[in-house]
Amino acid sequence: MKVTPTALPEVLLIEPRVFADERGFFYESYNARTLREAGLEAEFVQDNHSRSSRNVLRGLHYQIRQAQGKLVRVTLGEVFDVAVDLRRGSPNFGRWVGLRLSAENKHMLWVPPGFAHGFLVLSECAEFLYKTTDYWAREHERCLLWNDPELGVAWPLVGEPILAAKDAAGLRLSQAEVYS
Repeated sequence: MKVTPTALPEVLLIEPRVFADERGFFYESYNARTLREAGLEAEFVQDNHSRSSRNVLRGLHYQIRQAQGKLVRVTLGEVFDVAVDLRRGSPNFGRWVGLRLSAENKHMLWVPPGFAHGFLVLSECAEFLYKTTDYWAREHERCLLWNDPELGVAWPLVGEPILAAKDAAGLRLSQAEVYS
């Protein structure tokens, strides 16, 4: 696996080594030892799998307590994946990074605790898988407004996004609870 820091150095792009031939392909999507050697030490407690249609935008989600690190990937289709630094003491507080993840490129992204996360489906549909370092806790779940001008996320939208009610009601960064 090749592990590369993004513009937000704690958010890591992970490119697995893919072995392909006429039968198909094989790659390790997770190897604790390899990731630990690359500086990513995380214990995962939950796996999640979602399927969404084109223009569905999920996020920007985070848990203010029981903060979750997420190792994310796409197994069908393509998404634009976004992480936002919500650590008040960070020099990158309020900055975001966005990357295309797809079944074709097989790239993964490590979104550490202290960051909000979301994605926009670019293909007809997408299946999104992610491992988390803590359990989902409704009482601690928070949502940043996906189109907060203060964040300025450059979502590659074609038309209006399809949002869940909680995502449409997200808070601006200036109003949101963030990490100390």
